[in-house]
Amino acid sequence: MQLTPLIAIHMTAAIAALALGPVALWARRGHRAGQAHRPRLHRAAGYAWVTLMLVTAITAIFIRDFKLPNIAGYTPVHLLVPLVFGSLFFSFRALLRGNVDAHRKVMVWLYVSACLVAGAFTLLPSRYLGGLFWHQWLGLA
Repeated sequence: MQLTPLIAIHMTAAIAALALGPVALWARRGHRAGQAHRPRLHRAAGYAWVTLMLVTAITAIFIRDFKLPNIAGYTPVHLLVPLVFGSLFFSFRALLRGNVDAHRKVMVWLYVSACLVAGAFTLLPSRYLGGLFWHQWLGLA
């Protein structure tokens, strides 16, 4: 697979979401004594993170790989696309209903599953970013 503009946009959005997610999660820690409460930073970082996740998911729809086990070029990692859309929907629905705890749980779960776990799989040597990382940047065979 080559680095196309679409893949570059996808990777940039995904890496930015990976980096920005902890800021959004950290900025809103609750109202109890001793805990931080930064609603403006939380909201700004959160909206930016959601936008980056949407860009990542939408661009993933158009990135297809016929080398891995697939159906019409869609591999198992493409299951993250409806997972991202559904999680964002349920998270904001919970927030609109005043269920901040459910919103927090869904967003933390989405960050861990879609950014950390899926991100770790992109570092496999057979994947594009993994090949760059292991072979070109680190010089390993």
